[in-house]
Amino acid sequence: MEKPHHVVIIGGGFGGLYAAKSLKRAPVRVTVLDRRNFHLFQPLLYQVATGTLSPANIAAPLRAILKRQENVRVLLGEAIDIDVSNRRVVLSDGELSYDTLIVAAGVRHHYFGRDEWERLAPGLKTIEDATEMRRRILLAFEAAEREGDPGELRAWLTFVVVGGGPTGVELAGAVGEIARHTLKHDFRAINPADARIVLVEGMDRVLPPYPPTLSARAEAGLNRLGVTVQTGAMVTDIDADAVTIRCGERRERIPTRTVLWAAGVQASTLGGVLASATGAAVDRVGRVVVEPDLSVAAHPEVFVIGDLAHFSHHTGTPLPGVAPVAMQQGRYVATLIMRRLRGETMPPFRYRDYGSMATIGRAEAVADLGWVQFSGFFAWLAWLFIHLIHLVQFQNRLLVLIQWAWNYFTWNRYARLITGKNPLPLLR
Repeated sequence: MEKPHHVVIIGGGFGGLYAAKSLKRAPVRVTVLDRRNFHLFQPLLYQVATGTLSPANIAAPLRAILKRQENVRVLLGEAIDIDVSNRRVVLSDGELSYDTLIVAAGVRHHYFGRDEWERLAPGLKTIEDATEMRRRILLAFEAAEREGDPGELRAWLTFVVVGGGPTGVELAGAVGEIARHTLKHDFRAINPADARIVLVEGMDRVLPPYPPTLSARAEAGLNRLGVTVQTGAMVTDIDADAVTIRCGERRERIPTRTVLWAAGVQASTLGGVLASATGAAVDRVGRVVVEPDLSVAAHPEVFVIGDLAHFSHHTGTPLPGVAPVAMQQGRYVATLIMRRLRGETMPPFRYRDYGSMATIGRAEAVADLGWVQFSGFFAWLAWLFIHLIHLVQFQNRLLVLIQWAWNYFTWNRYARLITGKNPLPLLR
């Protein structure tokens, strides 16, 4: 008996997961391969980094999500190479054959050639990144409580967020809320509200993809939370004690012990592997340039979706690296595979943009739905609703809703835990 068509999906993020789920009734067998055993809801990672949610609130085991889908197998493993001639994915400890391959490996932090900054300024892409950020933020307040030198105290209470996109804005706003409200009565020697939070953005305004009016409202909301926004500013150096920025001809050295990175992404190394194997073009950050149907040129059996794909058809510019893009691409590729098996064709992929949202803080957000832009409390409620419904499991939705309600009425963030290595050597 001939084996069913085998679809291998590399990556259990939004693109990979939605592709797998959309193949539920297809006459195929599906293998989902990921280095982690869970699906992570990345849009809420900043809330783990700032103590609002715990990691388990925004992650769910892949096997639990897909356990009722009998044509899906989940494998824990790492893809290190792709042999397109023989249709094999080479793993760090074996190999996996495929008939159709979907690569949804995502992106990682980009430090613009200064990789040594990663140790000093963690980014925010994984659970480990979020807990490390949380550790550094909370340790800074703990160190300040013990500090007797005024200069050192100011450095511990200065937080620099690099990057004024949605992640940077949300991080800066959350740190402002922690300093002004959450920790208000927790310390005796310091006033956490004295913290200085600096958001550095290279463009002329925060949230550059949004309409200018919403960028202005976002900046005003950040200012109310005590965040100083520096636009048109570039980071030129980061060391253990300070960040150096350049604004035009002016340079400023900001003493700080806590730098949070939200300023750029770089494609997964699998992008380069796939480009070498297929001859596909990549863009300046390593994303694979795909065809109108999301396949790789000259290899219709290989698809790239999500953040790793450079898709600029119909728009002239690459689609943004956001969850809705990956979800729609995952569904599209799954439908295309089913139609191909029936000998049918399908029109090219088209992204339907339902709008963008970013939250600044409690009851404060901005929303651009294309046909209407608004901000404030109702934008915040819309942001909450959209994020809740896109959490994968009902249990996660319920837990997150309860934590949000608790935080709203009490200003408390229950997940303010310093985890990891012994923090005491860092308190000087």
